[in-house]
Amino acid sequence: MTGSTSKIKAGIIGGAGYTGGEMLRILVNHPHVDIDFVHSNSNAGNYIYEVHTDLFGDTDLKFSGELSSNIDVSFLCVGHGDAKKFLEANDIPDSVKIIDLSQDFRLAESSKLKAKSFVYGLPELNRETIKKAHNIANPGCFATCLELGLLPLASVGLLNNEVHITGTTGSTGAGQSPSPTTHFTWRNDNLSIYKAFEHQHLKEVNQSLNQLQPGFGQAINFVPYRGDFTRGIITSIYTECELSGEEALKLYEDYYAGHPFTHVTKRNIDLKQIVNTNKCFIQIAKHGSKLLITSIIDNLTKGASGQAVQNMNLMFGLEETAGLKLKATGF
Repeated sequence: MTGSTSKIKAGIIGGAGYTGGEMLRILVNHPHVDIDFVHSNSNAGNYIYEVHTDLFGDTDLKFSGELSSNIDVSFLCVGHGDAKKFLEANDIPDSVKIIDLSQDFRLAESSKLKAKSFVYGLPELNRETIKKAHNIANPGCFATCLELGLLPLASVGLLNNEVHITGTTGSTGAGQSPSPTTHFTWRNDNLSIYKAFEHQHLKEVNQSLNQLQPGFGQAINFVPYRGDFTRGIITSIYTECELSGEEALKLYEDYYAGHPFTHVTKRNIDLKQIVNTNKCFIQIAKHGSKLLITSIIDNLTKGASGQAVQNMNLMFGLEETAGLKLKATGF
């Protein structure tokens, strides 16, 4: 696409959910993309702004019940397990690149389906492979936040002790379908732990850390919390580390020096700095023999749709930040 005046034709499968809506918000303003269709069985024929009401005035597109193969890239914004079912039920031409936002193809043992093979789409880990890839498995939201917090240590073989993590995520991380733990009356002014020590994204994290530090097998003790806010993830990670605070800061700054969305600091960080952006902020602090790493992202952008567009930009030879220079909610 570099140097070309033609635009990328994109199709969105599952456009009525949270990640589909976020994808639309980014792509309607992307300078190099035309949205060809937005598929939704339950909303076919309805205007997109009737579901995603904030898009009123931005687009007159309607949801479609039909698929088109006359596109360049297909974003699968469907639930876990549904991406595999969709690809088994529909023949997507090899000319169409696929970016899947579910967990169906993230792990090496499940990264192939028929003739299609998926690359794990974390640009800060696999940027050069992503540029050559035809199909991408977009990372999970918690996985992205944790991996970005730990990859620099793994890159120099310094993850040699147990890792302890607490992380809190907004309610949009649970998806759009209502459940007892997403209702406002329960979630508001409330906190709760879920899937302690056995969150599904830990398999992704271990896989990525082993890519940089083969043989890594230390315990990752992860306690996730449901937060009483809508979007964003904050994780605090600590482990025994021989580096000084300044040495750790330099390691992280050097690792992310060429990556436009991940920024490292000694200063205190907070969610409002990154909510509504594709950024990850990482704070480094040494406490005795322990290194404390605080990592924050927006679960719907860097943790989902924003990262998917970042991957698309890399796959099509565009500027990595195209369409993703977004204003944070902080002021």
